[in-house]
Amino acid sequence: MSKKAFIFPGQGSQYAGMGKDLADNFKAAAHVFAEADDALGFKLSKLCFEGPEEDLKLTANTQPAILTVSIAALRVLQEETSLTADFLAGHSLGEYSALVAAGAMQFADAVRTVRARGTFMQEAVPVGVGSMAAILGVEADILAQICAEAAQGEVVSPANFNSPGQIVVAGHSGAVNRAIEIAKARGFRKAMLLPVSAPFHSSLMEPAGARLAGVLEAIEISSLQAPVVSNVEAKANSDMKRVKELLVKQVSAPVLWDASVQEMAACGVTAFVEIGPGKVLAGLVKRIDKTAETRNVQDVDSLKALVQEGL
Repeated sequence: MSKKAFIFPGQGSQYAGMGKDLADNFKAAAHVFAEADDALGFKLSKLCFEGPEEDLKLTANTQPAILTVSIAALRVLQEETSLTADFLAGHSLGEYSALVAAGAMQFADAVRTVRARGTFMQEAVPVGVGSMAAILGVEADILAQICAEAAQGEVVSPANFNSPGQIVVAGHSGAVNRAIEIAKARGFRKAMLLPVSAPFHSSLMEPAGARLAGVLEAIEISSLQAPVVSNVEAKANSDMKRVKELLVKQVSAPVLWDASVQEMAACGVTAFVEIGPGKVLAGLVKRIDKTAETRNVQDVDSLKALVQEGL
């Protein structure tokens, strides 16, 4: 019996209009948006459905918005199909969606926590001081050398191991720019800055992690109904006592997405359903494991396609 994983997107997958047709067509989705609005005390639903993009791009808005659309899509999927997951995982912010799906965290608690997480991450480093860049076609050991050479007393380190040959670095803007130049000089032509406002998943985020720990202290974690493969370790975790510690570490540690997908495949997962806005993770899964089946659920059409095609 082949195993399935539900995977949840992170920052960068947002777009104005996301989740609207799910909320219009399914009460389960509409209820999730209403719960988010109530938990946050403002109309997050309006921001998801109408934008503007500039406001949606603000980290403190993006994180709860993507989480909410992901859980709305999950609730509809659970209502309309009998699909269940053997494993759960999410990219960065998406790990919170995975924990809600696992029953470890209440949705209202998660949406308030990621709103705070986004604020803390944005405030940890003043705008312009830090940045991120994607460097394509590079091996991890070569990239480590490039980062060491580029640092010059500043921080620059791998932040996201997304798929073979797609690694993102983060740190001080000067060091990140030097890493791009060194990578290009070594023949890695596809090295480019990313349109993000802070150096996520680098040691510069440690102050955000410390503040997040304070918020998580008040959150109740329940037992996990399915294991969640953590970004920090790329291992399946079923221990509720470790959830908070892994979430705090995750803010300043690299996202081991490539290794996480490989771990799930090694555990027998052959089908991955990306739940939430966009298809970024489904694309990464295909690059990591060419034999994997992928589907995504982000709107009525993609849900219908999944129901018709089966899994």
